[in-house]
Amino acid sequence: MSTIDELPPLREVIATHGLSARKALGQNFLLDLNLTAKIARVAGDLTEADVLEVGPGPGGLTRGLLAEGARRVVAIEKDARCLPALADIAAAYPGRLDVLNEDALQVDWAAELKAPRKIVANLPYNVGTELLVRWLTPATWPPPWESLTLMFQREVAERIVAQPGGKAYGRLAVLAQWRASARIAMTLPPEAFTPPPKVRSAVVHLEALPEPRFEADADTLSRVVKAAFAQRRKMLRAALKGLSPDIEDRLQAAGLKPTDRAEQVPIEGFCALAREITRP
Repeated sequence: MSTIDELPPLREVIATHGLSARKALGQNFLLDLNLTAKIARVAGDLTEADVLEVGPGPGGLTRGLLAEGARRVVAIEKDARCLPALADIAAAYPGRLDVLNEDALQVDWAAELKAPRKIVANLPYNVGTELLVRWLTPATWPPPWESLTLMFQREVAERIVAQPGGKAYGRLAVLAQWRASARIAMTLPPEAFTPPPKVRSAVVHLEALPEPRFEADADTLSRVVKAAFAQRRKMLRAALKGLSPDIEDRLQAAGLKPTDRAEQVPIEGFCALAREITRP
């Protein structure tokens, strides 16, 4: 395994600091520094950006980001056991790494970084989807981030980039693709991690669009999509009846068939329905 800096190999770091991965924290450590550097490069030019990383663990991806020239990295790590290893990285890259021993769900992360901001993370499995939804649904748009480069279970990654008509298409696809471009940049086998997860993983790269693809109120669209896919086997008129007493009329006004199911509706259709629902 090649090295990207003068620091010890990650297996040695883990052994030195006793950093066994904890299932309760959704930890699966990526130890191959070739891969961590490759993931960092997916995020594009980092030399003029501040980067947020969530769940750095022993710091493999952190080292990749810094080695690839990130202007500054702010790493949020809930597990205090990892702090000494991250402190060693901070010492090797003076002034370029700050570590917050916090819960990523509770931190006002944008206040910690200067624009342009990029988020790059091997997300803990237990909070990955919730964090993504939060990043995709800020109060205003454009968001505080320029791009997201995130590792998920392959199944979740496929849901983010899914197109209408398939089982993978759902709320994540609509929220992600409404206001961002999304692609799967690379996949990783279970054996790339310690401990190996039971499923393959994938890195998704999302870039924020200047404006949403179609006009819609964000809160209304989120409610419509959540209700539609919560009962995806039902026809739209049944799944969405709680949103409006005249939902069939509003579906037809939006150009949708009341007998269609959620997975058949493109993003433009959901946005049209959100506009109809907000209309008096």
